[in-house]
Amino acid sequence: MSGSEALDYLFSLEQHGIKLGLENIHTLCAALGHPEKTFKSVIVAGTNGKGSVAAIIEKALRANDLQTGRYTSPHLVRLEERFCVNGEQITHSVFSDLIREIKEVITNLRKSGQLQTPPTFFEVTTAIAFTWFARSDVKVAVLEVGMGGQFDATNVVTPIGAVITEVDLDHQQFLGQTLSEIAFEKSGVIKPGIVVVTADTKPPVLEVFRRVCREREARLIECPKQVTTDVKIENNYTKLKLTTPRATYGPLKLSLQGRHQVHNACSAVRLLEELNDILPISYSSIKAALTTTCWPGRLQLLEVGPRRHILLDAAHNPAAASALASYLTEMYPQRLPLMFAASRDKDVNGIIQILLPHITKVICVQLKTKRTWSATELNASISANHPGIVTTTSDSPQAALETAWLEQEIAVAAGSVYLVGEITQLLNPAMNTAEGRPR
Repeated sequence: MSGSEALDYLFSLEQHGIKLGLENIHTLCAALGHPEKTFKSVIVAGTNGKGSVAAIIEKALRANDLQTGRYTSPHLVRLEERFCVNGEQITHSVFSDLIREIKEVITNLRKSGQLQTPPTFFEVTTAIAFTWFARSDVKVAVLEVGMGGQFDATNVVTPIGAVITEVDLDHQQFLGQTLSEIAFEKSGVIKPGIVVVTADTKPPVLEVFRRVCREREARLIECPKQVTTDVKIENNYTKLKLTTPRATYGPLKLSLQGRHQVHNACSAVRLLEELNDILPISYSSIKAALTTTCWPGRLQLLEVGPRRHILLDAAHNPAAASALASYLTEMYPQRLPLMFAASRDKDVNGIIQILLPHITKVICVQLKTKRTWSATELNASISANHPGIVTTTSDSPQAALETAWLEQEIAVAAGSVYLVGEITQLLNPAMNTAEGRPR
């Protein structure tokens, strides 16, 4: 099986869709010799901000000379972005070898009847991550939950700590219709005796977290009660002074853009501090993570040429759109043209309603993937529900960029990680999105 055939096999598993449950991943891990038990792990759940929190935690651990793994999703351009050891993506050859190896294991398990149903795409990528981390002698892995928590494939680990970022409505068809129901699904990552950190302040969410932590004798850290922050926006950067029960950080320049990243930074810092007895992490390592962590596609401003810029943000639900709207209010009060795409299960009109005061027009972009609405469908829906906004369609990200730049030298692209990924690849095909530097 060639490398391309290996990838074809992996992507063919997407036909099985999303299947929440741990039976398959437990069976796979057992057949692989339980690689997930060879390293300590930190798990990050929540609705938005999971990737940013995971990136900050991993960077701090790595700055303290620990061999780290990081498993996140989705990717922007290359599937290999999801798997990093010490900040370096898995190579294509190693990745292909692992797919072939795990496919053989799956075939045998299916023949023997130990695996009753075919594994999903995410179950197999999770098994790949665990196996690669074990063979790379990873000491600590930071794992981003794909969706939910209790039945997510990552949740077969017994973590030393967890962060649950703010909880909002998303994936309701799988996780529940209310904040309490969604919070309960995400609280599934809470294991007996561990430390759990959250920045959420919503009463229905906290009620669930407190109850589950009491039942499982886990220790809940509610960041807003313990952390004070002084935040200033200067020259497009967030200047932060963060004071916890253990230390004061800053004033420093937060490398991740937007006020909402302050909450993510606080959660990451408090978890790292509380894990100090298990993993001694220096003050300087935490400070380095706050000031140097890169997480592409999240309020990322790219300079394409003279008087041409694009602000990329993967905001794909109303809560993420609110964070983007706050940033646009502060940094671009003149309003910007919006390049927009969205997956078929997203609240398109909810996102547009939040962004309306901050945009001049919506350019609905046709993408390569069939997972998103077509540009024509998006345009019709937005026009019908928001008759006051100017909308148009574009048959490609390149054409959409040209349309936007005819109006202003800065445009914003949001609504879909697929859109951000296609623009990223278009503007910088050689970008290594693990660290944001060229290969």
